[in-house]
This record gives sequence, C-alpha cells and structure tokens, in this order.
Amino acid sequence: MSNENGNITPEINENQIFAQRVAKLDDIAAAGVYPFGCRFDGRQEIAACRESFNPDAGEDVEQHVTVAGRLTAIRAMGKSIFADLQDSSGKIQLYLGKGSLGEEEFDFFKKMVDIGDIVGIEGNMFLTRMGELTVKVKKFSLLTKSLRPLPEKYHGLTNVEQRYRQRYLDLITNAESREMFKKRFAIIRGIRKFMESKGFMEVETPMLQPLAGGANANPFKTFYEAINSPMYMRIAPELYLKRLLVGGFEKVFELNRNFRNEGVSRRHNPEFTMMEVYQAYGDCRTMMDLVEELVTTLAETVIGTLHIKHPNGNVINLERPWRRVTYRELVEERAGKDYFELDFKGKVARAKELGCDVNESMPEFEVTNEIYEKLIETTLIQPTFVMRMPAELVPLAKACGDDKSVVDVFELEINGQEVAPGYSELNDPIEQRRRFAEQFERTKTENDTWDDKVDEDFLVALEYGMPPAGGMGIGIDRLVMMLTGAESIRDVLLFPQMRTRK
Repeated sequence: MSNENGNITPEINENQIFAQRVAKLDDIAAAGVYPFGCRFDGRQEIAACRESFNPDAGEDVEQHVTVAGRLTAIRAMGKSIFADLQDSSGKIQLYLGKGSLGEEEFDFFKKMVDIGDIVGIEGNMFLTRMGELTVKVKKFSLLTKSLRPLPEKYHGLTNVEQRYRQRYLDLITNAESREMFKKRFAIIRGIRKFMESKGFMEVETPMLQPLAGGANANPFKTFYEAINSPMYMRIAPELYLKRLLVGGFEKVFELNRNFRNEGVSRRHNPEFTMMEVYQAYGDCRTMMDLVEELVTTLAETVIGTLHIKHPNGNVINLERPWRRVTYRELVEERAGKDYFELDFKGKVARAKELGCDVNESMPEFEVTNEIYEKLIETTLIQPTFVMRMPAELVPLAKACGDDKSVVDVFELEINGQEVAPGYSELNDPIEQRRRFAEQFERTKTENDTWDDKVDEDFLVALEYGMPPAGGMGIGIDRLVMMLTGAESIRDVLLFPQMRTRK
C-alpha cells in the first residue's frame, strides 16, 4: 500500500493502487457522494487567500476562505489530518479535526480521499504554532476522484522523457515547470502589448496554403479533397503578410504557428511559434531597433533583469546597444583575413582545414555558410546582429546599394542560436522574379514545375506596388528559452513533438 506520505511502497504498484481506488467508487457512491463532482461556487485563489490573511486579527476573528484544488500530501495523525492543497496559484496546508469536522465526515475523508483527489474546501485560516498558514476545514466536497497515484512527491518526474510525454503530471508535481509556462505566456502577452503600443495591427493569414513559400524548408503535405488539390502546412506567413502591405496596411504582425517537416532536437520542434512583423517605409535597421527594444522590455517587465543566467554558465547581457557586425567580418575572423581572396578550391580547402564537411560540388556560398553555421554562429553568446548576408541565402531581401552580392539583412544571434532574422524587404517585382527563377533552377527536381514552386500571385501583387519596408521574424520558442534560461526547446513547449513509442 502507499505510505502516509502517499508514496508508492515496494509492496504495491500503480496498477494495484488503481484497482483499490476504483473499488472505492462504489463505497463513495453508497455514501451518497458523486466521485466526479459538480460546479463549486465561490472559489478563491490560494495565493489571494494567503495575501489577505491578517496575522494580527486575533483568534476571535474568523478569516473564512473557500478554496479548491488537488491534494498533494495527506498526513493522518489519529484524530487529526493535515493535508496540502494546491491550485494554479499556490499551495496551502489544511487541518481536519474529528471534533470540528464531525466523525462521519472525518472518517469519510480518512478512508475515501487520497492524494491526487480534487476537493473543495470551506474553512477559516489560522497560523499553527510553527507559523504555517493553515485552513481549519469546516466543510469539504469531493470534486474529482483521482484513480492513479501521483509520482513520488519529493522527486516528481525524474524521467525527462516522461515529463514531456505526460506534461500534466510534470505540471502537478513540478513548481518550476509551472512557473516556466506562466513566464512563457506572460512573454507572449507582453509581446502583444508592446506591438500594439507601437501601432502594429495583429492579423491572421492562412496556415493551409497551396504553395510552401516564404522560407527554405521542407513542408508538411496534405490533400484538400473538396478542391482536389495538394496543400501544405505553412512554413512561414511572409508572402501573405507582404500582400497586406500591397493592400495598404502599413504596420502588421502575426503571432502564430509554423510547421516544418524537419528534425527534432534540443533547438528544433516541427511545430513552432513565430512572430512576423512588417513595417512600411522602414528597413532592416528599423527592425533592429524594434527587436532590441522589444526584447529588453520583455526582460525587464517579465523576467525582472537584463542579465539572464543560463545553466551552462553563460550570462546573457541584454543591455543596449547590441553588437552589429557583418557576415564577412565574422568569416574573416574565423577563416582568415584572406578567405574571400581565395579561389573556390582554396575556400573548400580552407573550410576542410577548419573541420567543415564541404566539397567542390557545393555552391560557393554554401561552403562559406558551412563555416558560419558550424564554427561561428554557436559562439555568438551575447546579442549580435549579423548583417549583410550573401544574397543567395535570402532571396526575399533587398540588395545592398554598394554590393549586389549581399543583401540588407540581419540575423539576431543570442546564446549561440538565431532568434530573429530581419530584412529590408525586396519590393522590386522584376528582381524578385529573377531571384525566384534562379532559386527554382538551383533547387528543382525532375518533376517540379514553376507553378508548383513559385507563388505567381505574390509576384503579381508586387507588380501593383509594395512600399519599401522592413520585415522580421522572431522565433518565440527560442526567445522564451533565452529569457528563461531553458536548456531545451521542449522545456518551453507544453506538448513537444515526441517520437512515437513502439
């Protein structure tokens, strides 16, 4: 059986406890109690009850409360029972006495109520001799019978994979996990408040799209039977948001899900939250200023500091201004000042010397980008705007006026990973068509057609005229990781994608 703290002892396993609790249901029903109860009115949050308690009120003043939540511990002591009650706001101790509660109710609680049950409580708050704020229970209601035992209370879910697969148990037993997700949603709430304060309008664009456009990624495919057509879960909302700039909306953002049919790792989930932002008459520097102010505002208002400590020992310093450096400068720092003077074979040889997996069949820009992604990006711990990227990497961005081989963009790197890319958006429809054609020729397979791969309607929209604009995407999951110090993207997703158990 389980011991007095509600832990599973070696003599009994979870299935046996399940059977015992199911057997109790008949006894509970025989006592006239429905074990999966009804509405419970007048409930107060435990945190609010704690805050309202007046320790100087005196014993004659009843400080009545009505609370409800899950029992996380029960300690029976003869004619007294102490228990811990937890709701989403906090935890409080309960005291049930046979004298004050009545023998019948007391015995029912002792025999029929278990750790994990959800109960409603009415009683008066007081301080024990040890100074513990406690509710002296006058009345209780069994609202939901828990048929399975909770994990061992002192250690919770020690199996990390189980924490992700059974997030509900993780949230019950792990206060740190609950706080993580409260911070996540406070961050998202703060983003919306900030963007609206800057005059941006939140919009919605299709998640189900006839073409997978707006980014270079492998999409999830489906089939729309009503129109007899293949469809794709969106990899980015970019091309639709730019249509809104053409239509006359000048400051828009979308905060929603994207889907990419790629690997699962500590930094990647195939379903992720992204915010994309577009501002007419701005450019990539407009976006740099915006994201700097946004992130520092979130850090100060939600986290309470601009210095974020991470478990690996890094301390992220978000104080402004953030470093701004070109892609070329970073490559030269790592691969040598002469790197861009080398011919193609020389660049391949240099990359191999540095440990990169490259070969002469790769395009030249990909060889250089291997050096950047494998050897440079992961070293950029403090906030860094990497500017002037190769044009081949960003076909939707405007070229720099002094060098058409690079585009007027940035990648914001923090803690060794990209948090936000931003562009001076390409609004020249002729140049955009040329770049799409070049990308199509470079990446097409034998069965691909232009209409399968290129969003012709977007090109037509550009031909009507899109104002010069700045645009940006922010990976919300990665932003939350950075601000909270989370080690894995799965720690900031309530239900991360997991491999199917076999």
